[in-house]
Amino acid sequence: MTPTPLMVLDVVGLTPALLEHMPHLQSLGRTGSRAELGTVLPAVTCSAQSTFLTGTLPADHGIVGNGWYFRDLGEVLLWRQHNGLVGGDKLWDAARRRHPGYRVANICWWYAMGADVDITVTPRPVYHADGRKEPDCYTQPPALHDELTTALGTFPLFSYWGPGAGIASSQWIIDAAAHVNRTHHPDLTLVYVPHLDYDLQRYGPHDPRAHAAATALDDALAPLLAQARAQGRTVVALSEYGITTVDHPVDINRALRRAGYLAVHTQAGMEYLDPAASRAFAVADHQVAHVYVRDDTDIPAVRQVLQDLPGIAHVLDEAGKKDNGLDHPRSGELLAIADADAWFTYYYWLDDAAAPDFARLVEIHRKPGYDPAELFLDPHDPYVKVKAATALARKKLGMRYRMAVVPLDGDAVRGSHGRLPDHAQDAPVLLCSTPGALPGQVAATDVKALLLRLAGLH
Repeated sequence: MTPTPLMVLDVVGLTPALLEHMPHLQSLGRTGSRAELGTVLPAVTCSAQSTFLTGTLPADHGIVGNGWYFRDLGEVLLWRQHNGLVGGDKLWDAARRRHPGYRVANICWWYAMGADVDITVTPRPVYHADGRKEPDCYTQPPALHDELTTALGTFPLFSYWGPGAGIASSQWIIDAAAHVNRTHHPDLTLVYVPHLDYDLQRYGPHDPRAHAAATALDDALAPLLAQARAQGRTVVALSEYGITTVDHPVDINRALRRAGYLAVHTQAGMEYLDPAASRAFAVADHQVAHVYVRDDTDIPAVRQVLQDLPGIAHVLDEAGKKDNGLDHPRSGELLAIADADAWFTYYYWLDDAAAPDFARLVEIHRKPGYDPAELFLDPHDPYVKVKAATALARKKLGMRYRMAVVPLDGDAVRGSHGRLPDHAQDAPVLLCSTPGALPGQVAATDVKALLLRLAGLH
């Protein structure tokens, strides 16, 4: 039996409330079907996507956040790319057991490197030996790289994240998906569309600029949706989480340092987190933080420090982690969950003069926690635009450059996620082009089985 061709759009941050500003996606659910979609704790990209694709919780697939403390390396690492980190039976493995030869294209879903799919496209900068970073992407098959670059230009990395993040990167991804569907004809196309992440975090989900971003993305998706209809593809659009309004950061690591648990070491006048020497520290990930405690006897006292810190709603121990499907060795001994209007910084220094130089840069792989301040130019620096222009000029000349423009506080951030949603309007949503295909609610762990059914492979 020939499978039904399927395209799955991961529209980051999509909620029922935002659909009011997205007529093309709204029509997809109105003429097809629509359901409330459950998410996982933490409600972040890597954990949610891994649950969708394996049908299991983080306790089983092991992706306990967008990053964690790698105990065997003694390092905090975020945004790793290799699919070998994800445990469990993947969607494409299950599909091929039912239909040998089933062809899968992964267009920028996370953990793309090394995934056993037929076509891969994922952002992958060029890291030059002199320290320069240039935009690029990785593809399989390798020839697809030049196909896409010739047709679409170089992947716009600096609009994918950072102060310049915007629609250009999502437009490139959408166009890449259309190219792959047109020229390679996969049975399943997975497409990651990140644009809503940016202005919703910058301005909050109720700001007119966030609504304008939703409409712009909907317009960009319209040709891809039309192509799918013409090709007879079933379309599923889903989201990993909803972004809600926040108004203040919580400096969880500074609290642990002041209490004597977090250790740093100093080089060239700059302080660096020392995980191996720390009795406790946190890996901040939006509104959740894994707290790693070296000695179990310290757990009660560390928990008390966290419970006394304003802005923390819950602190989960082993029982709490188990109840939420997070009891995995990669998890911290404790898990902190922020108040609904708060989020966690990674900051661990107590004096900005001692901040490491990467703190003012867009450095997602060097910072020991997530930093949404990277979406902003420092409003406290009167020369920040001059610095940015100078760095761009050096970049264009092929010279080394430092884009040291990121603020050292998160006061401007107005949207975040990671908690389980309090209201249905802020929850993820699931849309399908097939009428009657969805029940009223779908759990994140049921997405894999749903996609197999829609492909005719149940």
